[in-house]
Amino acid sequence: VVIKVLEEPVKGFLGIGAKPAKVEICVKLSDGQRAVDFLRGLFDLMDVNAKCNVSSEEEKIIIDVITDNSSSLIGYRGEVLDAIQNLAGAVANIGRDEYRRVVVDCEGYREKREETLKSLAEKLAQKAVRTGRKVTLEPMNPYERRILHSALSSSEEVKTASEGKEPNRYVVIIPNNLKPYEKKDFKKGGRNGYNKGGKG
Repeated sequence: VVIKVLEEPVKGFLGIGAKPAKVEICVKLSDGQRAVDFLRGLFDLMDVNAKCNVSSEEEKIIIDVITDNSSSLIGYRGEVLDAIQNLAGAVANIGRDEYRRVVVDCEGYREKREETLKSLAEKLAQKAVRTGRKVTLEPMNPYERRILHSALSSSEEVKTASEGKEPNRYVVIIPNNLKPYEKKDFKKGGRNGYNKGGKG
């Protein structure tokens, strides 16, 4: 609890006019509950009808969001949900020395997205081995990149690496049978090349 002294006690004279102290006692919110209170205010500002609650505060803080319009909170490939999660994480870690990870999920989106990424990793790994070439994925956030790295960490045919700079960092799947780069010959003019002063 947090105890706030509103009025100091008064001793009085020989016990006459003595008054006890007045204090206000408030239940101290947990890190997760602070984040939930923030999200409720945020959803009001966004004019989104949504409820949220803390489902776990053990290893990491997990906040579940239930809404009748999940697409507006999830956004394209989870971009809106990731932004909400970043804000909730910042609020939950105010005043903390050690950072606690916060996961904001909506209608089980995170689990579905994880399964999609694992399936994608397997398919693209097969493509990389079949063609003997690197496969580059689109930019993703650190959480999604970790899923891809983890999904292929035990593979004996490919390895993965992250390249680029945030926020455009991406995963590259590199096959062990990588073919050397083939330099193509370009001729001036015509379809296969360019004209110095033309449109080619």
